[in-house]
Amino acid sequence: MRRFLKIFGALAAIAVGLAAAARFLVRPSNERKWAVDQAVLPVAEIAPPLVTIRNIRNFTYETTDRFTPAYYDKTFDLRKLDSAWFIVEPFGKGGVAHTFVSFGFEDRDFLAISIEIRKEQGESFSAIKGLLRQYEIMYVVGDERDLVKLRTNFRKDRVHLYRINAGPERIRKAFLSMLSRANHLREHPEFYNTATNTCTTNLVRHVNEITPERIPFSPAVLLPAHSDRLAYDLGLIDRSLPFAETRRRALIMAPKGEMSSSQTK
Repeated sequence: MRRFLKIFGALAAIAVGLAAAARFLVRPSNERKWAVDQAVLPVAEIAPPLVTIRNIRNFTYETTDRFTPAYYDKTFDLRKLDSAWFIVEPFGKGGVAHTFVSFGFEDRDFLAISIEIRKEQGESFSAIKGLLRQYEIMYVVGDERDLVKLRTNFRKDRVHLYRINAGPERIRKAFLSMLSRANHLREHPEFYNTATNTCTTNLVRHVNEITPERIPFSPAVLLPAHSDRLAYDLGLIDRSLPFAETRRRALIMAPKGEMSSSQTK
């Protein structure tokens, strides 16, 4: 009996090892049955000072699960790009959050870029699965009325929005860096990784690409519900007020009928 158990245990270990090895042999792909909201990849045609972006997402929502898909194309003038906004959406427990950026063109057009797992039909996010090559990663380029409103009005999440302290030149470089990476992923897909290839780790790379070592390694990068505090400490967002007050004012919608501190930029 003991011999049988040893043999069974060895075979089970081999099976688990082979399954793990097979998983790590899987290659990332852009050819899967994607969830409707992540089925279409953006593409940017960059010819400074103009940038034409195709497949800008602009869904209309009834609920988080019922929506009307819509996309549009638009040409932006980089000379009018004059603001960038850091957005933090905490969810769940333990410091989990989604972070993304919105870019403003003379306070008239706001284009958001959100780095997300690219879900297949029926999939949902799992931090554990995110370590096991279960999801591809994508850059969702969308109208603020889609990407922000989805989170505030339909998910009912607490969302904080902070103006980034940066001049127009650095903002433009960050914008082009993100669009170039979106184009790259269209041709060269990658797996999301909960530790190394997330929304926040990619934002850090874009910032450090422009200003080397501007953002050092911090636990707040892996637990991005605290990333706004890191941005505050580094002077990436306004520091004229205590952080608690800055964060209170940055709240653009509170769940369960709470009063918002700020509804507009």
